[in-house]
Amino acid sequence: MNRRLLFAALPLAALAGCNMAPKYVRPEAPVAPALPQGESYPALAAGETRIDEIGWRDFFLDDRLRQVIALSLANNRDLRVAVANVEQAQALYRVQRAALFPTVAATATGSEARTNGLTVDTLSTGIGISSFTLDLFGRQRNLTQAQFQTFLATDEGRKATQITLVAEVAIAWLTYAANADLLRVAEETLQSREQSLALTQRSEAMGIGTRLDIAQAQTALQTARSDVADYKTRLAQARNALELLTGAPVTEAMLADTLGNGGQTLATLPVGLSSAVLLQRPDVLGAEHRLRAAYANIGAARAAWFPTISLTAALGVASGSLSGLFNNGDFRWNASGNASETVFDAGARSGNLASAKAARTAAVATYEKTIQTAFSEVANALARRGTIDDKLAAQVALTDNAGRALTLSQSRYRNGIDTYLATLDAQRTLYSARLSLVNTRLTAASNMVELYRSLGGGLSAEPAQP
Repeated sequence: MNRRLLFAALPLAALAGCNMAPKYVRPEAPVAPALPQGESYPALAAGETRIDEIGWRDFFLDDRLRQVIALSLANNRDLRVAVANVEQAQALYRVQRAALFPTVAATATGSEARTNGLTVDTLSTGIGISSFTLDLFGRQRNLTQAQFQTFLATDEGRKATQITLVAEVAIAWLTYAANADLLRVAEETLQSREQSLALTQRSEAMGIGTRLDIAQAQTALQTARSDVADYKTRLAQARNALELLTGAPVTEAMLADTLGNGGQTLATLPVGLSSAVLLQRPDVLGAEHRLRAAYANIGAARAAWFPTISLTAALGVASGSLSGLFNNGDFRWNASGNASETVFDAGARSGNLASAKAARTAAVATYEKTIQTAFSEVANALARRGTIDDKLAAQVALTDNAGRALTLSQSRYRNGIDTYLATLDAQRTLYSARLSLVNTRLTAASNMVELYRSLGGGLSAEPAQP
């Protein structure tokens, strides 16, 4: 190689390693290093198992619920959109990455001319590189890196969508079961109040009761009948909400007719003490990938301040006949280079760089806010987890006491000791207590699902593909 060419190429080779992007530094998490502890929270201990390693098939124990979740992963339209967004981001990354390589085009031309009775044929073929810009200052590399980080962020968004979907489906399924319990309580109360009305009417006929007692019993009866109609509507709407999430009809065999005493999920989760577990949540990882993309965009904006060098090259053969094109055709080649630098752009490059830096500032704030939101969600779920057992035990005791109070009140009414108003109050108290018990059980089950979701659980080693 010519020495002059060699020495001329050395600076270009050195510049080829330049990267104008600032060095990435992960921001400090703007939350406490440990998850909250205290009277309202459950006792936490350091553990080795990560929540995101517990697949949803292991966390949810009811096989019917597992079937519904699998159905949603196969048919939910929001998840399909998320998957399509990942495929689009991946394709855009491939497009941007192609700019790092020259585009090679093949050409073939032919012509025929007749002059003074002579026919002249000309045939030529060749391949060439047209205006390939050397990436001396890393502009294309940074743009490619930014697109790659965007692709990774989009994929984390898909994971976050799946985690949210699994939790929403589970809570919708539990809500349907709770509404079935509420309807059953209302129907049993309606039946009980029909019996109370009949008893009151007999008592009035025997001269023991009053018309006021009958009116009060009829009011209680109609209230229960109205509640039955309302809970029937709520049960149907709960199923509609569940089928919207699954994206397909849910069969009766997949539904639960009672919430029962729980047991649909694992009873405990290895939460651990450190808040660093939040950094593994897909939404947090996605925000960090977007922050990395913002750093790369700054590098691309900085590179615009430096000259651009473009190369054009072509080689081929030409001949006067097709048969001689590759035998004795004339071999031709040419190469040229072009260097250019913007002298005046009315502040466009300065504006682009300022915009990229502002975008990085916004990305840092978004990343920090995402961590803060994750911390808040986990803290709220833990606060509910730490007190729900006491609330549930109190609600069970309240319901039992209300049942005994109603039995005593009815006995006293039949023996003429108390008025029907005392019995009516006892009926209302028991009815309210039974409804509250169902809702408390739903809160307990939903809280376990929410804790699992907020800690980043909801994926699976073998997730169903939509």
